Amino acid sequence: MDVRYQRCAGLDVHKRTVVACVRLSTAAGAVQQEVRTFGTMTADLLALSDWLAGFGIEQVAMESTGVYTPPTMLLKRCASGSMP
Repeated sequence: MDVRYQRCAGLDVHKRTVVACVRLSTAAGAVQQEVRTFGTMTADLLALSDWLAGFGIEQVAMESTGVYTPPTMLLKRCASGSMP
């Protein structure tokens, strides 16, 4: 059985940019996809978080080299309410 998420996103994290792809599917099987590029400064990452929240994203997959991951992961934890 394949697991399919109706509202998901993929992030490709680079030194100066984060490329985000959102995929939304309907019960009828139609798929909408949107791609947007964000910067990596705090304001840019907050804009990315707001953009994803606006779509009601349920799952996010991220690809990154190790040194660029921490700010994006911190943002993800803050948005999910898992920060102490």
